Amino acid sequence: MQRSGGGLGASGQPWVLRRVRLTWLSFMLFFILVFFPLIAHYYLTTIDEAGGPEKRIFGPRPGGELCEAKHVQDLCRIRESVSEELLQLEAKRQELNGEITRLNLRIEACKRSIDSAKQDLLQLKNVISQTEHSYKELMAQNQPKLSLPVRLLPDKEDPGLPPPKSARSCRLRSCFDYARCPLTSGFPVYVYDTGSYTWGNYIDPLVRQAFAAAVKSNIYVTDNPNIACLYLVLVGELQESSSSAVPSPSELEKQLKALPYWRSDGHNHVLVHLTRRSMTQNFLYNVSTGRAAVAQSTFLEQQYREGFDLVVSPLVHALSEPNFLEIPPQVPVKRKYLFTFQGERVESLKSSLQEVPPQSFEEEIEGNPPADYDDRIIGTLKAVQDSHLDQVLVEFTCKNPQPSLPTEWALCGEREDRMEVLKVSTFALVISPGDGQLVASAGCGMRLFEAMEVGTIPVVLGDHSTLPYHQFIRWSEAAIIVPKPRVTELHFLLRSLSDNDMLAMRRQGRFLWETYFSTSENVLNTLLASIRTSIQVPAAAIKEEPAHEIPHKAGKLAGTDANLADNGDLDLGPVETEPPYASPRFLRNFTYTAADTYRAWNHAPGPFHLFPHTPLDPVLPSEAKFLGSGTGFRPIGGGTGGSGKEFQAALGGNVPREQFTVVMLTYEREEVLMNSLERLNGLPYLNKVVVVWNSPKPPSDDLLWPDIGLPIVVVRTEKNSLNNRFLPWDAVETEAILSIDDDAHLRHDEIMFGFRVWREARDRIVGFPGRYHAWDINHQSWLYNSNYSCELSMVLTGAAFFHKYYAYLYSYVMPQPIRDMVDEYINCEDIAMNFLVSHITRKPPIKVTSRWTFRCPGCPQALSHDDSHFHERHKCINFFVKVYGYMPLLYTQFRVDSVLFKTRLPHDKTKCFKFI
Repeated sequence: MQRSGGGLGASGQPWVLRRVRLTWLSFMLFFILVFFPLIAHYYLTTIDEAGGPEKRIFGPRPGGELCEAKHVQDLCRIRESVSEELLQLEAKRQELNGEITRLNLRIEACKRSIDSAKQDLLQLKNVISQTEHSYKELMAQNQPKLSLPVRLLPDKEDPGLPPPKSARSCRLRSCFDYARCPLTSGFPVYVYDTGSYTWGNYIDPLVRQAFAAAVKSNIYVTDNPNIACLYLVLVGELQESSSSAVPSPSELEKQLKALPYWRSDGHNHVLVHLTRRSMTQNFLYNVSTGRAAVAQSTFLEQQYREGFDLVVSPLVHALSEPNFLEIPPQVPVKRKYLFTFQGERVESLKSSLQEVPPQSFEEEIEGNPPADYDDRIIGTLKAVQDSHLDQVLVEFTCKNPQPSLPTEWALCGEREDRMEVLKVSTFALVISPGDGQLVASAGCGMRLFEAMEVGTIPVVLGDHSTLPYHQFIRWSEAAIIVPKPRVTELHFLLRSLSDNDMLAMRRQGRFLWETYFSTSENVLNTLLASIRTSIQVPAAAIKEEPAHEIPHKAGKLAGTDANLADNGDLDLGPVETEPPYASPRFLRNFTYTAADTYRAWNHAPGPFHLFPHTPLDPVLPSEAKFLGSGTGFRPIGGGTGGSGKEFQAALGGNVPREQFTVVMLTYEREEVLMNSLERLNGLPYLNKVVVVWNSPKPPSDDLLWPDIGLPIVVVRTEKNSLNNRFLPWDAVETEAILSIDDDAHLRHDEIMFGFRVWREARDRIVGFPGRYHAWDINHQSWLYNSNYSCELSMVLTGAAFFHKYYAYLYSYVMPQPIRDMVDEYINCEDIAMNFLVSHITRKPPIKVTSRWTFRCPGCPQALSHDDSHFHERHKCINFFVKVYGYMPLLYTQFRVDSVLFKTRLPHDKTKCFKFI
């Protein structure tokens, strides 16, 4: 036990010592680690401060001695670079602050200028408003506003005007009720149904059917008799089998008075008697028609009331259209026979030739003429035939004479046989009836219009005959009217006419026949037009083609093609910032109706009074009466064009303010179309763009149309037809039309130059690519030629200016077979327009600049690249010549260029277009 305890005590003493040693060691380590660094720091600091700045160890040293260390040098360079950049940024900041200050000053100045400009603009607006108010006051003082005339609609039983002294004294002033036909009435016409009166069932069915068809298509016919200005009653011709059914004069008068709107005296009624035969029943003779006018082909002197009744043409073609392919050409001028006549004289029961011996011409001129010159005419014509000086054909007996009136020359044979003889005749004799009391006859009318139909010049022997519509038509320009006593000089007279005179008369006769007498519609239209012109009621406006617009989305603002805008220092004129300016509407309907009757009926290219007027100015191209030629249709101001810069900045001339419309035909070439539309951006004097969408498929829904700052009207068409290019769209509100293809590539300066040239020749086609026609001697036909030439006769309408008036003529007046052929070949519409304008004006087109093509580079090939394209155009030209009867195209070596296309003159020099 003791060993164990002793052992424990002995062993615990070393453990205590070890613990004391460990504590001492820890204390020493703590002292060394804590107090020794403090003492060392204090000592070193004291020495560093006492040694001066040169002997410092730990303080900062001058001269960048610390940077001598390699690892610190990079940091130093970075610090210096940053410091330099900071200095530069500070300089820039100060500079920008100065610029901001200057801009703020400018902004303040601009604000003050804007406020001043607003004040000036407000003052200008006030001045303009006051000026407009003063202008309106002056206009009101000098041109007072007139209201429309009050329309007088009498009751059904209104007796109307007092009765005339006699039926023979009826004139428009005494027998026509003008109150029912105000100038603004529109000339409504009511046509009685032939089934509403007894003798209507006896009228020739063919005449009745043709008349009904013509009435249906006439724009003046109304179904409301209460507002009608005129009432038409078809009274003949009666069927041959119904001649015995004609009522007596007294019975016929009762039936006329029984008409619902006869109003006791028949004023404003016209009794129409149309005949298809040379022998017609004049059953209105000895019938008192009251104040009703009579329109028929046959009149006796005691029956005809000059200035009131109307001598109308026979109904040559009732329901058939004339076949242009069967009509002989107008050239050559001289045909096989100098003149022809085939007829047999119908003796009167009281023929003076059977009772009175023949007298000399001297005795006849002294006042004792016999009732007939026919014997002397026969002798003279036979003497000419026997002389063999010229080849003539005269026959005074017929194998199959047609029934005719007494003292009249009966027609020989059938119509087809007579037409074959006339086709080889230069002149055709029309001998008036021997009875001087017969002032007009259907037989003479048949001879007259058969000759005009085939281009034979009529020679009327007998100046006592009254030709149809002689008050309106100057027959001396289409026929030769010779008194019967001059029959001995007839041969000399016909031989003395030049080829140009004969061709002019032949062309005028063809125009009159086609316009006024060729179809039943034309016959009715001519009848109504003559009455409307006599009472001075303006014609109705011709219809325009409604433009059914296709909705489209406008995309981004179109840019300006640098190639198109590169005009040097040439100022093309201002781009209009005001709304589109439409051409003034036509305001001279009454003047044309009242003052220009002969000119409109005889010289017009289209029937101005037969067909309605166009809303725009339907001027007379044949007399160059287009606007801008000094006719006074437009306000004529001083030319503001001036010279140099003034000329470039304004149109000047007689129409100083004018725009044009671009009509662009396209077919499923959207990308090409968009590019072409973009090229029109910035074009001066452009009113709008009408895109004729000729495809049955609508444009793509996602197609974005360029925004050129002007309206783009996309028109939907009923069918794919090149004729749609020339439809008179109502969206076109300017006289000037620039017809352009969707792949045409023209510079703005070229377009502006063409527009200026067109304004100097408004009745002609003015364009860029020229073509010409040529005669193929080997094949005896016409050819279309597109080779480069200094002579041309056509200008392609794929890039050409023309007057909108021609769009009406092309669509509504030009013969339908021409438009049909354009649709058949999908070609030749430009040739057809050139034919039309040259036929009307007798002038060639005008080519501007030296361009021969206008296609854009890189565009898809058009129809003109097809091999059959030129063959079809050859056929078109020859067909059009057959329709017109002659070649209307005229050659020209005239071209209009501007020296500005070749020479760049200094900006301060005079710059005027020179025509070379």
